[in-house]
Amino acid sequence: MKRLLEVCTGNLQSVIAAAEAGAERIELCSALSLDGLTPSLGLLKTVRQLYPALKIHVLIRPREGNFIYTEKEVRIMEEDIKASLPYADGIVIGALDTEGNIDMEATRRLVKASEDKPVTFHRAFDVCRNPQKALEQIIHLGCKRILTSGQQPKAEQGIALLKELQQQAGDRLIILPGGGVNEKNARLILDQTGCMEIHGSASGDNGVTSADTVRQILATICG
Repeated sequence: MKRLLEVCTGNLQSVIAAAEAGAERIELCSALSLDGLTPSLGLLKTVRQLYPALKIHVLIRPREGNFIYTEKEVRIMEEDIKASLPYADGIVIGALDTEGNIDMEATRRLVKASEDKPVTFHRAFDVCRNPQKALEQIIHLGCKRILTSGQQPKAEQGIALLKELQQQAGDRLIILPGGGVNEKNARLILDQTGCMEIHGSASGDNGVTSADTVRQILATICG
């Protein structure tokens, strides 16, 4: 099994840079300055038309702020998922309750709406109360990945927990380290955690992915 870089892309320019640099999978979203929101359907359709072989995982997050969603917001996310299914290879979601636990009912509904597409539980995980318990719940709900920084501001700082989660998950679920990933630390994070996939935007201050940085990360983790 080879190592894989998932590039977090918040606009078309970033998608183009990631694809041209050799990325096999992207997370597609909008508003990276707000930690990512649901991308427009027009953007998703355009990316699919431009890059039919590119794996596209679509972030479903209707607003900025916390991950505690009302019934109406869950319905919005269900509709966004259904609209994305013809063009997406995977769905990225996350929901918590007011106590900082996984919102089991909301997550179950979102996984069901995703039909046969693999679901990633996003960095809402990093503010949940009990990561070990949450991991088991997320596996039970049918998610295939957890995107996490190891409950630290950056994944490099969360290596200890990332390694623990990877060992706990085994082959039942993929731990996807993300947060502050760059060409200098990507291999270190994978080497020290035992994870096989990693997530980063490879972007500069302008928020646009750099093709050169994507190439450097790929060379580092695959070399």
